[in-house]
Amino acid sequence: MRVEFIKMHGLGNDFVVLDRRELPLLTLEPQLVRALADRNSGIGCDQLIVLEPAERATCTMRIFNQDGGEVEACGNAARAVGLLLGESAQIVTAGGIIETRPDGEAIAVDMGTPRFEWDAIPLAYPMDTMALPVAWEELEHPFAVNVGNPHVIFFVADDDAVQLESLGPIIENDELFPERINVNVATVEDRGTIRLRVWERGAGLTRACGTGACATAVAAIKRGLVDQEVTVHLPGGPLDITWSSEGANPGRIIMSGPATESFRGSFDLEDFA
Repeated sequence: MRVEFIKMHGLGNDFVVLDRRELPLLTLEPQLVRALADRNSGIGCDQLIVLEPAERATCTMRIFNQDGGEVEACGNAARAVGLLLGESAQIVTAGGIIETRPDGEAIAVDMGTPRFEWDAIPLAYPMDTMALPVAWEELEHPFAVNVGNPHVIFFVADDDAVQLESLGPIIENDELFPERINVNVATVEDRGTIRLRVWERGAGLTRACGTGACATAVAAIKRGLVDQEVTVHLPGGPLDITWSSEGANPGRIIMSGPATESFRGSFDLEDFA
């Protein structure tokens, strides 16, 4: 059985997209996902994205990390899918319904509202999510927020100086985070600019992370470090994030940035069985 795929990326965070909206659905075991994501013997990607039908929305988007685990949200993948759909769309994810629309040469994504409750992150036990009383070497007092999937954000003087390759997996798998965690190290340059590096759970270091940019912007706005419109610079390039924390209820996060289709191809499913 041959399966067609679309290779896409958002600021270098790359995806293999399987569009199964009008085709038989696939059973995706973790071993199959890992084999397809392998950059030496498979197609190679940070995440595998599967589009399926949805009753009251444009489509359903399922997201699988390199390790085969399914996750709730991916901002860069949402922009890639928005580009593929080509018009305003509602997309069902495990983290909730998101909306995409063309935004000039970019794709804008309504990522929904952030969650700050300790059990919505989730954490293993109650604590102040705006400044967790924990530390890993020089990284301390992170901000925790769920923007469709869980993130902790450390604000540091120089994000490039942090050994995220070694600290990232330790924090990701700490018992404080029962569903593991995405780890962000950020440097605020001015009221409208943040530098960011991200260790993604199940994927490791990536060139860009859309939900990480959203989470970091929300944390910086909540702490009063930046204004409500901010550009987050990742190794792969910039994302524009807008969020308002005014009022009793948090506003919706709007992320805008590029997405690119790289190429299309097909593979024999039996080759990866």
